[in-house]
Formats: sequence, structure tokens, C-alpha cells
Amino acid sequence: MSKSKTPFGTVTERLDKNRYETDVEQSHIQIDQKAAAATSAGPLLVRVCPAHVYSQQLDGTIGVLYAACLECGTCLAVAPPGVLSWHYPRGGKGIIFREG
Repeated sequence: MSKSKTPFGTVTERLDKNRYETDVEQSHIQIDQKAAAATSAGPLLVRVCPAHVYSQQLDGTIGVLYAACLECGTCLAVAPPGVLSWHYPRGGKGIIFREG
């Protein structure tokens, strides 16, 4: 058995069992691009997000693929104050975990 595979499958296999109900009308993540640039928070968000929600755009801004968010709170823990506005998605939207 490889290190990345557990008796329950790999992390990727387990995450694939989850469902995502995207709220196409409202993102639950907003970035203040000026604050992100001033604090250099963008590259940090790109590095720490386990779901790869954040990406560095060619123009220097930070892109947000909110539909992929695992709602783990890692970005909230590392983002300087004022950079990120984050709340849970509206009821019935976001990630629906199928396996712990």
C-alpha cells in the first residue's frame, strides 16, 4: 500500500465522493484586490488553499473559483485583516460531504 493510499482510498478518491451545489447567483468569497496587493496576501492564499480555489492572474489580481471551496477556513486563518470577505454559502449550497 502506498503512503498516499489509506484503507479508505486516496484523499482524491475520497474527495471525489463529495457533492458541490454551486450558488451561481452569489459567491461566498470576495477579495479586496487592493488590500491583497498591498499585503502580498495573494500568493499566500494561492499556496495554502487545499482546494486550489485561489489563483494568481496575469494582471496580478487573485482569481477565485468559489465553487471548489471545501469551506475549511484555511484562507481565513492566513489572510490579513481586510483582504478576504468569507461566509458560508447560502443554505443547501456549497460542499456536501459524503465521507469524513
